[in-house]
Amino acid sequence: MLGLARSQHYPALGASASAAFAAGRSAEEPTLRTVLNILWLVLAGFWLAVSYVCVGIVMCIFIITIPFGIASFRIAAFALWPFGRTAVPKPSAGVASAIGNVIWLVFAGIWLALGHLFTGLLLCLTIIGIPLGLANFKLIPISLTPLGYDIVPIGTVSRDRVGPAFG
Repeated sequence: MLGLARSQHYPALGASASAAFAAGRSAEEPTLRTVLNILWLVLAGFWLAVSYVCVGIVMCIFIITIPFGIASFRIAAFALWPFGRTAVPKPSAGVASAIGNVIWLVFAGIWLALGHLFTGLLLCLTIIGIPLGLANFKLIPISLTPLGYDIVPIGTVSRDRVGPAFG
C-alpha cells in the first residue's frame, strides 16, 4: 500500500515536493539543509574553513606538498557548507594516497582533527548545537585522512560508497 502511495503524483504538493515524497524524502529536506548550513556557517564553518585554507596555503608553498594543499582547499569548501554532501572513497585511491595520508596526519591532520573535536564539544553544550557538534565529529576522519576521498552531493552516490553523510 505504501509503495502505491509513493508512486502516485500529488499535485497539491507541487512537482518538487511530489518527487521528493515519491523518492522517500521530506519536502522540507532542502530547506532544513539550508538552515543547518547557515547555522553551521555562523557557529563553526567559517573558522574551520579558514583553518583549512591556511593549511592549504602552507602546503602549497612546497612543490611536493601541493596535492595536500589541493585536498585542504577541497575540504575547506566541504567544511564551509557540509549538509547535503558526503565524502566517498575514490575507487582509484591506492598506496600513494595511504602514504600521503600518513604525511598529512603528521603535519596537519592531528591539528585539524583537534579543532573539529574542540568545536564539536563546544557546540554540543547547547541543545541547538548538538546536530552541528555531531556533524563536526563526522568530519574528524576526513580531516585525519583526506586523500582518497571525493566530496559529492548526497543524491549522486550509491549506498555502498557512502562515507560520513551530512543531511
